Formats: sequence, structure tokens, C-alpha cells
Amino acid sequence: MRSGSKLILIHPSAIIDGRAELAENVSVGAFSVIGEDVKIDSGTVIGPHVVIKGPTSIGKDNRIYQFTSIGEDPQDKKYAAEITRLEIGDRNTIREFTSMHRGTGQDNSITKIGNDNLFMAYTHVAHDCIIGDHVIMANGASLAGHVHLNSHAILGGFTLVHQFTQIGQYSFAAMGSAITQDIPPFVMVGGKPTRPHGINSVGMERGGISADDIRLIRNAYKIIYKMNLRLEDAIEKIVELAADSQELADMVNFLRNVRRGILR
Repeated sequence: MRSGSKLILIHPSAIIDGRAELAENVSVGAFSVIGEDVKIDSGTVIGPHVVIKGPTSIGKDNRIYQFTSIGEDPQDKKYAAEITRLEIGDRNTIREFTSMHRGTGQDNSITKIGNDNLFMAYTHVAHDCIIGDHVIMANGASLAGHVHLNSHAILGGFTLVHQFTQIGQYSFAAMGSAITQDIPPFVMVGGKPTRPHGINSVGMERGGISADDIRLIRNAYKIIYKMNLRLEDAIEKIVELAADSQELADMVNFLRNVRRGILR
């Protein structure tokens, strides 16, 4: 541990590898274990009984609660001990029993998490996932490998997401959703089987998206889900509708890059 004259608040029972790097005002609770090649930036609070394995970098002002597992080897039989990483941004809240794994060489060798996210208890972020900012994963929600979860998305409790799936910005999945195909931005899904159920207008209003843009997004939803069009034809109609809307431009870009087809 390279501390110099910096103030580092470490419980005496914590075990910290000498090659870990902790910045000023990092707090580590009782019986936590921090391995080599772990970097933790200032203001981050590590609770008791947390295990962090490297290579992992954790940004500023995160709060990591007890019994979490951060940066462990990926649960992938193809993983062959190659050097991979986990990167966590700033101001994330990671609650009890959450697990986040490093990437694999089969993708870009990195699992990456942005800023200001809330991971409630028992959530799981698998290898090679990419998560944006202001995301909420409620209790028990789990991402399989290679999932892209875009900013401001919300996953209800015990939602399960299939590997290689993309979840668009401001989308919302109800409790217990099973997501096996891509979810376009701004769309709400739920039920058994999981199906689209309109747009996340409340989330967009809270996010400061204008009433005019929400109206355009509602029209785009009708084009995708109510007009019985092929996806390619629906995209072209949305392009005609888009005008100067950044939100519709984001939706078009997402639809043009779907990997598993969209949930319909």
C-alpha cells in the first residue's frame, strides 16, 4: 500500500496488498481484503467484509457495502487467466452481496461501470458488461456477460438479462422481467413473457427531456410497435420524424446497431 503522508482510514483487521494504491480519505472496513493491482480514488468508502481483486480501478466517492465481491475472475469457461480489468467510475452505490466481475479476452478485456449508479443488494454484473451513468439495478437484478446497459435505465427487482443484450437509455424493466433481446431507448417492458408496454415518460420527465421530445418518442414507439413494419422500414419512418431531436437520433442509432433483434 503506497500511502506516503496521505490520510487513509484502514481498520486494523483489513488485509491490503502492498501493491494496491489507495488515495487520500479512502476508508476500508473490518475484515475487508484488497488485492494487488487495485486502485481506489479519494473519498471512496469500503465497508466490512468486502473483497476486491485486481486489476480493478475504483473512482471517487463510491460507497461499497459489506459482503460485496468486486473484480473477481469472470464466470466464463473460456477464461484462461488472461489479464483483464474492471473499471468503476465515481459516486456509485454498491449494496450488500453485489458481485462485479472483470472482462474476458473474448471481448475487450474490460467490464466498465460509469458514474452515479445504484446497485441494490444481490445484484450481479457479469464479465464484459458496459454500464452507463445514473442506472438503477434493483435487488436481485442480474446481467449476463457482454450486456450493454445504457444511462438512466432502470431494471426492476430480479430482472434477468441475456448475454450480448443491449438495454437503451431511459428504458424501464418491471420486476421479474426476462430480457432476451435488445430493448430500445425509452421503452418500458414487463410481464410474463416480457413484452413492451409503452414509453418511460415519467423517467424522461425526471431526466429533463422536453414534452415535445417525449411526444416524438411516443410517435416513434407507435411506428416500431403498432404499425407491423419490418425494423428497417420503421427506422426509415423514424428518421423522417426525427427532425432535430437528439433523443430520436439516439434511438435510430441504437436500432441500427441491434445485436439480438429488439423485443417485440
